[in-house]
Amino acid sequence: MEKYFELKNGVKIPNIGFGTWRVPESELCVESVLTALDCGYRHIDTAFFYKNEKSVGEAVKQSGIHRDDIFITSKLWNDFHGYDSTLKVFEETLENLGTDYLDLYLIHWPNPKKFRDDWATSNAETWRAFEKLYRDGRIKAIGISNFMPHHIDELMKTAEIVPMVNQIELHPGLNRDEERACNDKYGILTEAWAPFQIGEVLTDQTILCIAEKHQKTAAQIVLRWFLQKGIVPLPKSVTPERILNNIQVYDFELSAEDMAAINGITPHAPRHDPDKIDF
Repeated sequence: MEKYFELKNGVKIPNIGFGTWRVPESELCVESVLTALDCGYRHIDTAFFYKNEKSVGEAVKQSGIHRDDIFITSKLWNDFHGYDSTLKVFEETLENLGTDYLDLYLIHWPNPKKFRDDWATSNAETWRAFEKLYRDGRIKAIGISNFMPHHIDELMKTAEIVPMVNQIELHPGLNRDEERACNDKYGILTEAWAPFQIGEVLTDQTILCIAEKHQKTAAQIVLRWFLQKGIVPLPKSVTPERILNNIQVYDFELSAEDMAAINGITPHAPRHDPDKIDF
């Protein structure tokens, strides 16, 4: 299997990203990103809200890897929706990261509490700024995060450029069939945050049985499931052994029976309703 997927504009995105959620600015963040890069990751996912863009940028600098060989994603936080504020905070993100462009920039949430009374207009103006940054060559790809089908349909009433990525909570037991179908309809690549359900899915008996059969870890089984579904997972760890194991998933393949069994894991509700978040 290739280690890249291709976005609708032809940009290649490494199909496993390294997540940095809940690892704030610190030497630990720098070291974990450095470890990931050393292990072969070339896709780093951060966000303004994570408060670790400076550490991510420092790790990229220390790695010695050419900037063009690393795919960096960041996200616009909820407080900054709107045309002018988006353009302003984007410059702050670039300064934090120590780079002059982003590979991917996402609207973090579609319906923040601050803009709840007029979220559709807010998203339209925010996206207009994204389109400008994209056309100006400041971002190689633009997208969204936590957008449900009704948010995407509303955005498409005014968007001139279709989002290239939608990053949503997704893992075994939360297949998001409806959301992925909507993404596919528009040619939007699906990314998965919390691919291990904050660790809970790694103790599922279905996953453990398949892991034993393939002589792989539960995490490797889950990540391979994502790749075979055409979804980019964003595993996060600060443990070097796990960081390495999580990218060693290209040397085996799950059978149709394995895939069906994982698809059938008992469903449960997502952690957040994007229309009811209090942030």
